[in-house]
Amino acid sequence: MNPESLFASAAINIGLALVLLSLFSILKKQPSNADIYYARRLSKNHRIDFHSLLSLRRYLPSVSWISHAFRVSEDEILDTAGLDALVVIRLFKFGIKFFVVCSVVGLVVLLPVNYKGQERPSRSSHTMDSFAISNIASGSNRLWEYKEILAKRVQQLRRVRHRPEQFTVLVREVPFCIEHNARACYVDHFFSKHHSFTYHSYQILYDGKHLEELLNQAKVTARKIEELRHGYVGKQRKRESSLLLDASQVDVATLSLQEEKLEELRLKIHQLQCENMLKQKELPVAFVTFKSRLGAALASQSQQHSHPLLWITEMAPEPRDVSWRNLTVPYRILPLCNLGVIIAATLLTILFAIPVTAVQGIAKFEKLRKWFPPAMALQLIPGLRSIVTGYLPSFILNGFMYIVPFAILGMAKLAGCSSKSKEEIKACNMVFYFLVGNLFFLSLISGSLLEEIGESFSHPKGIPSHLASAVSAQADFFVTYILTSGLSGFSLEILQLGLLSWDALKSCTFRRGKEKNPYLYSLPYFRVIPLVSVSVLIGMVYAVVAPLLLPFLIGYFCLGYAVFINQIEDVYDTEYETCGQYWPYIHHYILVAVILMQITMIGLFGLKAKPAASILTIPLLILTLLFNEYCKIRFLPTFHHYSIQNARENDELDEENNQQEINVENATSAYCPPCLKPWDLMESGSSSTEPLVHSHDIKITEPSP
Repeated sequence: MNPESLFASAAINIGLALVLLSLFSILKKQPSNADIYYARRLSKNHRIDFHSLLSLRRYLPSVSWISHAFRVSEDEILDTAGLDALVVIRLFKFGIKFFVVCSVVGLVVLLPVNYKGQERPSRSSHTMDSFAISNIASGSNRLWEYKEILAKRVQQLRRVRHRPEQFTVLVREVPFCIEHNARACYVDHFFSKHHSFTYHSYQILYDGKHLEELLNQAKVTARKIEELRHGYVGKQRKRESSLLLDASQVDVATLSLQEEKLEELRLKIHQLQCENMLKQKELPVAFVTFKSRLGAALASQSQQHSHPLLWITEMAPEPRDVSWRNLTVPYRILPLCNLGVIIAATLLTILFAIPVTAVQGIAKFEKLRKWFPPAMALQLIPGLRSIVTGYLPSFILNGFMYIVPFAILGMAKLAGCSSKSKEEIKACNMVFYFLVGNLFFLSLISGSLLEEIGESFSHPKGIPSHLASAVSAQADFFVTYILTSGLSGFSLEILQLGLLSWDALKSCTFRRGKEKNPYLYSLPYFRVIPLVSVSVLIGMVYAVVAPLLLPFLIGYFCLGYAVFINQIEDVYDTEYETCGQYWPYIHHYILVAVILMQITMIGLFGLKAKPAASILTIPLLILTLLFNEYCKIRFLPTFHHYSIQNARENDELDEENNQQEINVENATSAYCPPCLKPWDLMESGSSSTEPLVHSHDIKITEPSP
């Protein structure tokens, strides 16, 4: 990639980011967009004051949201969205702090050393080669957050000790009681006998597919009835002609039919919810509630039966995190589900190699035009070649990368996880390794082969030096990737272009004149964490190889930090809270990046005829692996289990405040399956079409600059 292509990519991304961020700062001040840019605040009944903005100021771009983001404290994030969101922000802060230090060392020390590494710097077509380690001549002589997050997890578990999952255990593979021809009685008998002092109650689960279908039909019917009632009242008020009167009479007849249909559905639902009917639909799954957290922790971490595939226990996810659909999947076929997910992910990885190789072909225009002569037509239009080779490859790659996490999340949902958080964590892990394989290694290998394959066959002895040069040669491609992923990607994230378009379409068509509801979604951990972690990996590997990449990474993490602080505060809802269970995976991804960086340096030092430096790097790699093992032993178990000590301490706090019985009773009713919830609750929750907050109730001032 020549300097003009790199400059074109930087100019396009910077210009696009400035336009999108300016547009966002203007659109956020418009009351009509409150359902998009203040969705979370509206759902919490917060007030937003748009009247405090002067009419002219409302249509001028501003950067006050950026300065506000950097003033938000970690405690505020913890109170607003929980420890999971704070973990994401800590990942961005880690990137900022780490790469600022790396940039100082890289730009002040390594960059001049690399540039002066040869007496006559090569005039390579790769603009960053002169500043990379490949410019060093052979033989040249110029050559702990885990504990803190764990403490925050313990504190968070104490703060949310009223939550029902701390008293509840999920039990799977409940045996069938032949004597009573049921499973429910067996749950009560088993835990009353083996956990007699701590067992409180149970909730057996049922196969409620047919019941859920009827409930959905009832919701739709109730919504139609309400719309007909509103329409009938409006027509009665505006009635001026007999034609309109006839239309109103037709509405009354339709309304009567819908009410009859709703009553029939209500009777069917009540019949299916009776005990005798439910007994035939029992599943081998139950939520068991205990009188204390200590009892629940002991039961969840113990083997209940000599047969390890019976009475399988684990701490229950919080009620809003439960994946009710997956609990109907038999536990014994979960390994097959996981195998199917692995096969599907492998096929996706293989298929994804096609666009990655094509992207590298576009980026390496000099070689491409020899193999594909029509590509020379790009030179006929001034500047087009720079745009195509500089911006287009990273744009295409980022477009594919945006789709991949959602596809993998769909696969993870087929693995039978018991909670939504486990589905997202599984997807998070799969996406990270997918990106490491396809985005990093495949881009590196395809780029190297595309440029060096001819010379490698003609001069086989030069393969090691060619590969060493290719590592630094790919730095310019990763600069364009970081620019596109950071500047353009984060700008589109905060602008919410898709929701803006959808909202405009609804306002002009079927939702014209109706009240708006907030577009409430949860933070996409499965997409954000892997993409940012791969950027950390790229930065670590290239910190020594090509220090010129580091300033771009600082901008990437700073912008991402500001964007996601804004999204966490105003837009994304907290759908569930795992109390920081994403952190062990983030820590693992960072360790993978460190290990890859050290392996890369071992190879590069060897290729640069510096065996001493290469050998001295090997103990560092061993120490890194030992540190990883220590962290797994010292910190990881507390993230996967609720320690007996913490459970007992929280029980004692509740006993002092006389809250134990209240919390246990709340836990008893928290895990009622959706198909068993009272009809009145289902009806009221579904038939309401009123917005969460009316526009005249909105009042929150924009952060002052």
